[in-house]
Amino acid sequence: MDQRPVSFSAAERGSRPRNSELWWGAEEAVRAAAVRCEGNPDAMLRVLEGSGEDPPVPAAGQTQRLWELLASVAATDLVAARTLEPHLDAAGILSQAGMPWPAGTSWGVFAAQSPTTTLEAVRQSGGEWELNGTKPWCSLAAALTHALVTARTPEGDRLFMVSLRHPGVEPATGAWVSRGMAQLPSGSVDFTGVPAQPVQDAGWYLSRPGFAVGGVGVAACWFGGAVGIYRHLQRSAQARTPDQLALAWLGEADRLLAGSAALLEHAARLADDGELDAIAAYRIRGQVAWACTRILQLSGESTGPGPLTADEEHARRAADLGIYLRQHHAARDDAALGQLIADRAGKEGGSAW
Repeated sequence: MDQRPVSFSAAERGSRPRNSELWWGAEEAVRAAAVRCEGNPDAMLRVLEGSGEDPPVPAAGQTQRLWELLASVAATDLVAARTLEPHLDAAGILSQAGMPWPAGTSWGVFAAQSPTTTLEAVRQSGGEWELNGTKPWCSLAAALTHALVTARTPEGDRLFMVSLRHPGVEPATGAWVSRGMAQLPSGSVDFTGVPAQPVQDAGWYLSRPGFAVGGVGVAACWFGGAVGIYRHLQRSAQARTPDQLALAWLGEADRLLAGSAALLEHAARLADDGELDAIAAYRIRGQVAWACTRILQLSGESTGPGPLTADEEHARRAADLGIYLRQHHAARDDAALGQLIADRAGKEGGSAW
C-alpha cells in the first residue's frame, strides 16, 4: 500500500505534511487509522472519538493543509476518508454557527432529501424541538454519536443537532447492498420523538458561506481516491515495458490530476480569503469529478479486468470511488451552475467570459 501524503502543490513528489498547531496531535493517528481501515470505518471512528482537541475547520487560514489531509487519507482508503470528511464538515458548521465542539464524539451531516420520505421538526410546548419522520442517506448512523440533520419546519428547512444514541433513532438494517463503500452503510433513519437543538435559523445551512467550502472538501476526497487509482496505473505501466497506449493513458491521467490539484489549491486560497462562492464551488467540483471519473475509466482500459478481479485493494478502491463520485449529481449540478450564472448575468449583465 502506497501511503505517501498528497500535496496539491507538489503532487506525486513525496512531500511530507507540515507541522502546525492547527489540530492535532491527532493528524498522524488519523493517517495511521486510514492504513488500518481496509474498507472498515471502525479504526477511524475510534481515533475521532478519542481525540480530545477541537478538529480543524476550513476557511480558517490552513484550508489547503486540511484538504491535503483529506486527499491523503482518501488515497489510502476511501472509507476512511468518507468517515473523516463529514466529521470535519460538522466541525466547520458548528464553528461557523458559534457553537462549541463536544469532545469524544463522532459526527455525520445528513442533509439529503427524498421525494418519498420527510423528516419534520416540531417545537414542543416548552420550546424544545423534536424530530419525527425518516431521513434518507444517513451514512454510518448506527456507529456515530451525533449528527447535524436538516428537517422541515413551518418556516422552511432548518438544521438541527441530534444525538444518534437516543432510543428514538432507528437506522435501517439490511438495505445496503452496495459493492462500493460496502462497510459504510448509508441507508435511511427513522426518528421518533428525538430531541433536537436548532443550529441557526431556517435556511441558514444552505445560504451560509461555508456551504460551498464544504462541497469542495468532498472533491478533495475524490481527488485523493483518484491519486490511489493513478498510483496503481503507474505501477502497472512500470511492471512491463509500456507501449504507446500505456504511456498515453498514464500521461492523460497525470495531466488530469495536475489540473485538479491546481484547482483545489486555488479553491483553498479562495476559501481562506472568504471568496469561494457557489459558482466557483460548482465549477471545481464538476471538473474534479469529471477528472476522477475519467481516471477510473483509463485504469480499466489500461490494466484490463485482472486487477479488478484479483487485487483486493485496487478492486475495493475502484468500487468505493465509483460510489463516492455519485455525490456529484452530474448534469443536474451543471444545471444548478447554469442557473447561478444566468441569475448573475441577469443582475450584473454581460458574460462570465
